[in-house]
Amino acid sequence: MNEKIKMANELAIDRLLKARPVLLDIKKAGDVIPGLDKTTILHAGPPIKWQDMSGPLKGAVAGGLIYEGLATDFETASELAMSGDIKFDSCHHHGAVGPMAGVITSSMPVWVVKNETFGNYSYCTLNEGLGKVLRYGAFSSDVMAKLKWMETKLAPVLKAALKLSGPIELKPMIAQVLQMGDEGHNRNKAGTSLFIREMAPFIVRTDFTDDEKSKVLSFIHSNDHFFLNLTMPACKCTMDPLSGIAYSTIVHTMARNGTEFGIRIAALGDRWFTAPAQVVEGLFFTGFTKDDANPDIGDSVICETAGIGGFAMASALSIVQFVGGTTADALNYTRSMYEITACENNAYKIPMLAFKGTPTGIDLLKVIETTILPIINTGIAHKLPGIGQVGAGLVRPPKKCFEDALEAFVEMIEKEGGN
Repeated sequence: MNEKIKMANELAIDRLLKARPVLLDIKKAGDVIPGLDKTTILHAGPPIKWQDMSGPLKGAVAGGLIYEGLATDFETASELAMSGDIKFDSCHHHGAVGPMAGVITSSMPVWVVKNETFGNYSYCTLNEGLGKVLRYGAFSSDVMAKLKWMETKLAPVLKAALKLSGPIELKPMIAQVLQMGDEGHNRNKAGTSLFIREMAPFIVRTDFTDDEKSKVLSFIHSNDHFFLNLTMPACKCTMDPLSGIAYSTIVHTMARNGTEFGIRIAALGDRWFTAPAQVVEGLFFTGFTKDDANPDIGDSVICETAGIGGFAMASALSIVQFVGGTTADALNYTRSMYEITACENNAYKIPMLAFKGTPTGIDLLKVIETTILPIINTGIAHKLPGIGQVGAGLVRPPKKCFEDALEAFVEMIEKEGGN
């Protein structure tokens, strides 16, 4: 059995490292995401019912229903959500990912990314910026107005620019940002700068007015996290081909919905192993404390699953000013992740570690053996709907997710009579 697991994990890592995520287009979510219609709302993390959703996820769902014209305020949105007429499902079940609450509705514009090596697609909304935004559960009129501007101005300008530029290879850009002080999850300043540099020559050549083009460039310039919504689908389409590899113990999904943290293991396909999400330890914006924080939420942990984010914190020492801790902590977080991963990444390198590849491919068996849990750096949402982001910090998944996954893996082997 050990040899079967070894060979299966080698296959999983081979698929992970050979992934080639390429940005192709921006399209209306309902036109491109399989199974997404007007009355379906996708969300971050494992599947969850309305009554079990946390405050920020309920707020984002309400915002999504208002955005689609199906509700007028939080009260009418709540009634509709409870009526049974709205279907809720995990973004991960539809080839998609979403930061924080991760709500995607049919009219929203989404990035379309393809893994050119294996032919699978992934999707993600465009990043709204920090503060009071839908992904943190805010749904006020100014949040709706920004989302409509993104749909009717930002997305069309970027779509036209992409048509002029042609497909954009994302792996080389992500590799570059790790050389420039980002870690690809919670620090995206270099990535956003590179993206502007990539797109600006084509944005200015589109047929939109100078004012429209200027506002698009200014919006991206003002939002250091704009690139996050590109690293996420890049990582998503990198990890999806690992699902269903018999005997592989590599984790192909980690995600949280604000109530539960969930993981999925390659050999166990799309089965979720969940446990209550943790509260993030970190730094809070002025006027907020840990008492305001919602438990961990969002699909952005797909970055750590693919070997960047918290696993690459040694590349982004200055991020400790945003999430807390010291530069020594950042180095140690990355070093400790080599204990639970299957390989060093062949594309994502860390200058501070003599250009060693990032720790990549979380192995369920190594997590159990070492008792070291993955490190994740992330934003912190207020626990009440309608408020937004209140800080950023570090968190780890619940150990129970991995313990339950191991038990299921052993049961599967025993049923097959393996040894």
